Amino acid sequence: MKKVKSILLLSLMLFAVSAEARLTIEISEGVEGAMPIAVVPFGGEGSKVNAASIIATDLARSGRFAPLAAENLPGRPTNGKSINFAAWRAAGVENVVVGRVQQEAGDKLLVEFQLFDVVRGEQVTGYSIPATPARLRRVAHQISDIVYEKLTGQRGAFNTHVAYVTVEKDGPEKRRFRLAVADADGYNEQVILTSRQPLMSPAWSADGNRLAYVSFEEGRSVVYLQDIASGQREAVARFKGINSAPSWAPDGRHIALTMSRDGNPEIYILELRSRTLTRVTNNISIDTEPAWAPDGRSLVFTSDRGGKPQIYRVELNNYRPQGRPRRLTFEGLYNARASFSPDGSKLVMINGDGNQFRIAVMELNSGTVRVLTDSRYDESPSFAPNGSMIIFATERNFRGVLEAVSVDGRAHQRLGTSQGDVREPAWSPFISQ
Repeated sequence: MKKVKSILLLSLMLFAVSAEARLTIEISEGVEGAMPIAVVPFGGEGSKVNAASIIATDLARSGRFAPLAAENLPGRPTNGKSINFAAWRAAGVENVVVGRVQQEAGDKLLVEFQLFDVVRGEQVTGYSIPATPARLRRVAHQISDIVYEKLTGQRGAFNTHVAYVTVEKDGPEKRRFRLAVADADGYNEQVILTSRQPLMSPAWSADGNRLAYVSFEEGRSVVYLQDIASGQREAVARFKGINSAPSWAPDGRHIALTMSRDGNPEIYILELRSRTLTRVTNNISIDTEPAWAPDGRSLVFTSDRGGKPQIYRVELNNYRPQGRPRRLTFEGLYNARASFSPDGSKLVMINGDGNQFRIAVMELNSGTVRVLTDSRYDESPSFAPNGSMIIFATERNFRGVLEAVSVDGRAHQRLGTSQGDVREPAWSPFISQ
């Protein structure tokens, strides 16, 4: 029970982080047998944003591709007519991306790219995408998504965002908490909120335009919703006791959350327009960390009603509970903080055994649980919107960092800052182009 209670106060475990720090990515473990590919420097690129380098890095950190190093490229073509396919085949490359950035009127740019199958000597796809210097990174991520989908059959998730919480030291015995959003590769950080009191549990709306989160600005936990673009926010749960762990329903009109307004921490569903509350659980134990199934017809949550924290599922009909919650996890002494994969076939969770808490994935059809990490204290796992990767918080060298692992456990990357800690990651849904 103590462990479940600590989940509700997770923000107290954050340490210091530099206010100017940006997330940086280190590919800590690649995948043997990744697809060899080359991304040739684009013609006409400026020095500030290197689209080809961004694309190559995106593909590499997916774990599915092994981009050829720039110094090993057998040529520098910028269009298909200039490609010597025999030379690229000799270099062991299966696919090659070429392109150029053209200056249009004013500050407008036109980014052209082509993806070729080197073995067949044929174009796979190619587009011309309008851009501006400020949007060039986003266009590069869009190209990465197109290449990834064409070669894997799965939608790419490079043009997405990550929300997270950091804390900076602000004098003796003082800290400053920040809720921030950045591109999935750590660039273009936008601070959503700064507070001297803890911020925690960011959760994305299905359209990617709003965040729900918990703030202690009033000296107690309050759930807020905030529009990312405008900064407008509103408190939606400031009842007595605990207000925590918000989770957006797929329809964007409801959130599930944990509250102790009636004495014990229980799961509730809040209809946002009417502010109508529906109580989902009713148990003497602690029920917390609700997460929606993609179809909105059930919730999973953490409960210690069986003696130790485990994952339970409750079916819903018109946002009302149907029947008793059903226990899903039995492997390990501790399972918590579960959420569904985008296709609803898997759960990601924290699996604890002894003093180690690691990321694990459960196949819902078979009940098979697979542990993906070997670190000691992992927290807050969140699926990428295409289900290929999982981002989570952990500790390295006594500092909090974010890491990502592929759903099969083969590819790993680390996202950290030069100083301090970063925690509570939440991967955004797909964003509009």
